[in-house]
Amino acid sequence: MKEIYFNAQHSPIGAFSSFTLGYPNAKGGLGLELGKPADQNVYIGLQSSDGEHYDALPFYQYTEDDRKRFDVERIGEDRNNAYLIEPFDKEQIKRDFKLSTDTWYAGDLEFKIYSPARSIPDPENCTEGDLKKVILPAVFAEITIDNTNGKRSRRAFFGYKGNMPATNMRKIDFANDKYFGVGEGRNTALVSAGRYVRTAIGFSMEEILSCKLEENWTTGLGYCGAIIIDAPPGEKITIPFAICFYRGGIVTTGMEMSYMYGRFFKDIEAVAEFSIDNFKELTDACIEDNNLVENSDLTDNRKFMLAQAVRSYYGSTELLDYDGKPFWIVNEGEYLMMNTLDLTVDMVFYELRMNPWTVRNVLDNFSQRYSYIDKVSYPNDNKMYQGGISFTHDMGVMNSFSRHGHSAYEKYGISGCFSHMTHEQLVNWCCCAFVYASHTNDKLWIDKNLNLLNECFQSIINRDDADPENRDGIMGLDSSRTMGGAEITTYDSLDVSLGQARGNIYLASKCWAVYVMFENIFREKGIKEQAELASSQARKCANTIIKNINKEGFIPAVIGEDIESAIIPAVEGLIFPYFTKNNEALDENGPYGDYIKALKNHVNAIMRQGICMFEDGGWKISSTSNNSWPSKIYLCQFVMCNILEIDLKDTLQSSDDVHVSWLVKGENAYWCFSDQILSGKAIGSKYYPRGVTNILWLHVL
Repeated sequence: MKEIYFNAQHSPIGAFSSFTLGYPNAKGGLGLELGKPADQNVYIGLQSSDGEHYDALPFYQYTEDDRKRFDVERIGEDRNNAYLIEPFDKEQIKRDFKLSTDTWYAGDLEFKIYSPARSIPDPENCTEGDLKKVILPAVFAEITIDNTNGKRSRRAFFGYKGNMPATNMRKIDFANDKYFGVGEGRNTALVSAGRYVRTAIGFSMEEILSCKLEENWTTGLGYCGAIIIDAPPGEKITIPFAICFYRGGIVTTGMEMSYMYGRFFKDIEAVAEFSIDNFKELTDACIEDNNLVENSDLTDNRKFMLAQAVRSYYGSTELLDYDGKPFWIVNEGEYLMMNTLDLTVDMVFYELRMNPWTVRNVLDNFSQRYSYIDKVSYPNDNKMYQGGISFTHDMGVMNSFSRHGHSAYEKYGISGCFSHMTHEQLVNWCCCAFVYASHTNDKLWIDKNLNLLNECFQSIINRDDADPENRDGIMGLDSSRTMGGAEITTYDSLDVSLGQARGNIYLASKCWAVYVMFENIFREKGIKEQAELASSQARKCANTIIKNINKEGFIPAVIGEDIESAIIPAVEGLIFPYFTKNNEALDENGPYGDYIKALKNHVNAIMRQGICMFEDGGWKISSTSNNSWPSKIYLCQFVMCNILEIDLKDTLQSSDDVHVSWLVKGENAYWCFSDQILSGKAIGSKYYPRGVTNILWLHVL
């Protein structure tokens, strides 16, 4: 890939923080609990060989320093320093981007960042030492300065200009002279060690570098902090850095929780000391983490998309301590909603591969606090019928937990974005539960939740039709929580082809999958009557979809409402029987063979330009919307190629080229991973975790 100037998140696991870097100007930095990059000046540079100026990676922009707030009559006099730091020539800069290492090369400077991408041990079933190393709230970096041909000492620097409210840049004092650090308040810090290292505070990086008396590096007024390195002539040196984050005490409202890393580290100084003391072990582990992607047979395009998605996922994660128990959260990117259930169901494949306990943790927290009982009604009819249990869209937003049985997102009396997703979230919880149980063989958890699963089963059936004789296997009634509105799906910002829940074949495909999985579990538990009912509902659902194939050969997006859009996610539901080893249900010669064949025909009819492909080969998830979602594309690619066994090799390379461009093109590159792309432009779901559906590219049963 030729493009190198894209932001990537370098994040500790479970600390909801990120050192974001890669997009030019002040567009990265050290962000804590943000849904976007920190937009800070980040200074990484080296003195030129002639000593006349400094060359830096282009992650800063010059502004007059903050002295003007104090010395008001001298505004503009610091412009003599404007050209003290100059960006390296673009031709000099190279980048080697991998899953857990990100290396920049420019002239005699090398800057390498290490960030973890590994399994999180279950906090209730592991040693403290193992957990401590994984949830350490820090990432790491090295600066290598090659001054072997130099005749004089050359100065290098790594620093940033803080912008957090109510904090200031400070020198971090340690109990001994082993460590050297600068930081913004108690929350972020750069720390290093060694005989070549010193620290400086100033109004600007230019002021620090031009300062004649280094005693002035101790000022307490500047917003810029840096670690200064002096590389001796004739030597090549490498300096380690810990990029640290910390937020102590209670960090949430609604339910009082703290970060679990607080068990092991009392402050950011403790984080820094542990990071530097264990630097080699921690960075060697990051190098090993690269193997998840690098040892695969994926194309370069797919390696890039997978690495970028995983990085954005970890940047959204929180591991909290709730009365001594772990509480796992994945925030919803820029929106900051916590454990959005329609993301959980897509990220489940990544989490089951890496740390299955997090899936169980989220499922239990939804059932215990974020479930509710409703009634249902037909469209435009006030009469209510029995509904049942379902689950909220999310658990809250921005570290503020919602009240029991309610989300931050869902509103009342509407039929578009922000309406309730009652049916979808009910189905999503069940899909996660079955996939978790199959993957882990956690029979104890299934037995414990069997009554709840039975409640879910009845609730899904009740939403089909109030009269059992009229049931066709798909959603026909809306939740009483809509209060006269209509339910929606995870595709909330799309048109009715995917936004409306009732009669939608995307949601119907998940209903079919859930019925198939319910039949399997009921038979396993000897609950014959329920197994037969689940089988009947699955057949009805499949038959309803099959009989609605139109003359163009595809199944309209919404059944029974004259909506003829073509959608790719009609195949989404197949992923769940596949991961629960219900292989017979996916067999063309099995009990649902006609359904599988119909979906194959559907795909073949729509995967062409002008329908569900853009002119450049990118995928359109709906023929009537230009808003396409990469995470869902990755999932559906897997279903088409690995379950339906459709040969797409002639188009995948060109489509992957387009999908990569969606992440690195123009302003899109600022947002790391974005999951709503409107005609090539990132318009929503930015800084987003759901892209890890592409872990499916590595999957082998």
